[in-house]
Amino acid sequence: MTAIPKLRNMSEMKLDWKRAVAMILLIVLAFDLMPNDTASVMQAQENDDRHTNHVGFPAVYPPPEEPPETPPFILPFKGPAGPSTWFLGQPYGNTVGAFILRDMFYTAGQGLHFGIDFAAPCGTEVVAIGDGVVVEIDTHGSAPHSLIIDHANGYTSLYGHLLERPDLEIGQVVRQGEAIAFSGDIFETCRSAPHLHLEIRSNFHDRTYNPVPLLDADWENLNLIGGFGRGYQRDLDSPRQWQTLGDQPIIFLGGPLLNNYERTWPPPQGEWRER
Repeated sequence: MTAIPKLRNMSEMKLDWKRAVAMILLIVLAFDLMPNDTASVMQAQENDDRHTNHVGFPAVYPPPEEPPETPPFILPFKGPAGPSTWFLGQPYGNTVGAFILRDMFYTAGQGLHFGIDFAAPCGTEVVAIGDGVVVEIDTHGSAPHSLIIDHANGYTSLYGHLLERPDLEIGQVVRQGEAIAFSGDIFETCRSAPHLHLEIRSNFHDRTYNPVPLLDADWENLNLIGGFGRGYQRDLDSPRQWQTLGDQPIIFLGGPLLNNYERTWPPPQGEWRER
């Protein structure tokens, strides 16, 4: 008969508090990593028929290499920005927050923040940024609910952390400015981190683009108010790279990390205390 191993004492079972927090966050935020993106990307890349994407809808591949002179999309909210309505939270790209979690929550986006976050109270009405067709609902993470709309110009928009499942159908046509959902909170408390996560991808959903040059907005003023994690991580070997709202790279979902900097500022967590 196999002996039953002795239980470890409590001191041996205790986890470092940082590890415990990381484990909890990983469970809660795992949906924001879009774990099925890799399969979607591979399927899209292997698809010889460039007229349809991985969910079978018409696609333009790829979108224009440079953003159009006139931004084709509007902001995802009807009302004006402000402390009590909505404001810019975390921008797209090479953010400090994404760098800290590059090996955990942002590996799917090459270590970068592959969307833009707008802080907004739960229940804030979200509108379509452009005319399009609903292609996916609740299939790409960004818990608790998400929505994906394909647009005829080669771009796709993803709306994440929605309060409830959108009252829409796959294949339904939506118009720019039409109400499509309500913003929510990834922790589902409406007090922890209420915000809308917005991505702009290719129709094949294999890469994401900086929304700033694609959304018609007063970014200079939006960048002045509020925000969380708005700073950019600096590569000291290329200190001016990716340091502004407009200067951020295209992200290839599932690609190698772009921000594994050897010399960087702010210093990686832990190094500051050691100095």
